[in-house]
Amino acid sequence: MPSAAERTRTLVQSTCSAVLIIPGLDGALPYQLMPDLRSVGPDGEVFLVFATDSPAVRAATHAQDDELNAVLEITDVAPVSVPHRIRGRAWLSGWLTRDPEQAAMEPGRTLLRLEVGEACVDDLWGADQVEPEEFASAAADPLIEHEAELLQHLHAAHAAEVQSLRGLLGERGESTTAGTAAVPVAIDRFGLRVRFTGVQCFDARFDFPEPVRDVNELRYAMHTLFDAAAG
Repeated sequence: MPSAAERTRTLVQSTCSAVLIIPGLDGALPYQLMPDLRSVGPDGEVFLVFATDSPAVRAATHAQDDELNAVLEITDVAPVSVPHRIRGRAWLSGWLTRDPEQAAMEPGRTLLRLEVGEACVDDLWGADQVEPEEFASAAADPLIEHEAELLQHLHAAHAAEVQSLRGLLGERGESTTAGTAAVPVAIDRFGLRVRFTGVQCFDARFDFPEPVRDVNELRYAMHTLFDAAAG
């Protein structure tokens, strides 16, 4: 399974919604504290792009050499329609400053730097703390850029095959209520997670024979799963 640091890094580098929480800015509207872009630097710092007139930029500018505490909260929502769509959240807390490399930014936008002091994740795998060094050295899941599209395609074009995976659950699959829907809710390099919904609602993980490195290897892994389900 992916480590807590990998899961956190994946959420940060995904397109999940994020909001920056800064003490003293309680009156700011949520959309004003949502960065336009975010990325992770070589030392694990998180770079956030905001409109120059945003409350976040004003706060970082006013703080100057003082430490400005901030928390980046990321919310991960399943890209398919399914009960309990929030798949997880991650929080990265640390110190916010204006980045000096403003020459690279277009007019009207400002780059802020969040030096991560601590992080935690609470997702489908569980709740875990993440050390800054672990976050800095972790890699995002290689499928993250394609996950939403992959899940939507599986749900729309391969619903019968996904439903057939219930046969791999043994007695648990046999005991599920007839007509229970099967929705692919998450996919990563280690396997596929399916949410069976209806009278009963539960998740099941279907691990690949070995971790995949890209979409091409994923296709082979998925065919292997479906072939196994078909008997």
